[in-house]
Amino acid sequence: MQLTVNGDPAELADGATVADLVAARAAGHDRVAVARNGDVVPRSSWAATPLAPGDAVEVLAPTAGG
Repeated sequence: MQLTVNGDPAELADGATVADLVAARAAGHDRVAVARNGDVVPRSSWAATPLAPGDAVEVLAPTAGG
């Protein structure tokens, strides 16, 4: 399926979940936040939140700075 991840077009397998996306895109990051179509997806819901064609997903890792 086609969707947008962090503003870029992406292709994922049909039936992919938020957890699948994070595993593929944010490996090595223990702490990330995910928003799907503008709504934050709680970490406890990642495995149960399916992605759909056309979704806009942001996967964000915190950064230090000032």
